[in-house]
Amino acid sequence: MKEGYITVPGGKVWYKVLGADKPGIPLLLLHGGPGSGSGSFEGFVALADERPVIMYDQLGCGKSDKPDNPQLWTLERFVTELEQIIAALGYPKLHLLGHSWGGTLATEYLLTKKPPTVVSLIQSSPLLDTKRWVQDAERYIAQLPPAQQKAMRLYAATDEPSKQAYKEAVTLYNRRHLYRNGPMPPNPTFGMQVYETMWGPDEAQATGTLKNYSRANDLKKLTVPVLYLCGRFDEAAPATVAYFQKQTPNSQLVVFENASHKAYWEVPEQYFQTVRAFLHKQK
Repeated sequence: MKEGYITVPGGKVWYKVLGADKPGIPLLLLHGGPGSGSGSFEGFVALADERPVIMYDQLGCGKSDKPDNPQLWTLERFVTELEQIIAALGYPKLHLLGHSWGGTLATEYLLTKKPPTVVSLIQSSPLLDTKRWVQDAERYIAQLPPAQQKAMRLYAATDEPSKQAYKEAVTLYNRRHLYRNGPMPPNPTFGMQVYETMWGPDEAQATGTLKNYSRANDLKKLTVPVLYLCGRFDEAAPATVAYFQKQTPNSQLVVFENASHKAYWEVPEQYFQTVRAFLHKQK
């Protein structure tokens, strides 16, 4: 294992390489959020017996610098950040895995930079069209008890009872569609400024700069093999992810039963077996 820092626009980002001495084509992991950090990726050590597995904390969260500057939190800057990280790492070939917002970042990088180094892409519960994401969220919210449906709209409330009701409703929503194995582990280095600037108050409601984001019509331009993954109860809903997969040449879809958005935590054995098998097929 090795780790260090790489300078990018706005500051320095922390990275770690598991299995740095292994011979396989490295797998670079792009975490979600935006702002969640790479801490939840520790289970990917399961794949580091064959190849280097690289994780990094995007600027604004985790062990990376956290500048107080909302103007930094743009899709374009994060793409440039990724480009500079890949250049600094120096690997001639890479597999990319983007989870949630990380799928947004990976897709944007491939479509705008057309990097020759990337040989395949794994879209793990990806955000590729905000309108579809929010529509799926509305359907999920409609399945909550009536009181929680109403409370989900109280994110801007200032009185304590409303704030508490909102918090409880979000917790219930997340238990159904974000992580079904119990309470979410705490994330003290979460980049809330990044998240709220780019996404919004919670997983179901987009008010930030990504609110009009869509690459659904451009997925046909992806030229590398693509594996789509999601959970049966995922906020990246299976029907939507299946739609993305059908737009993507040389792609396949696997839906994990008994899982939601954090399938790599919820059904790790199935998840990593699936990823490993896909990587074995790539050159």
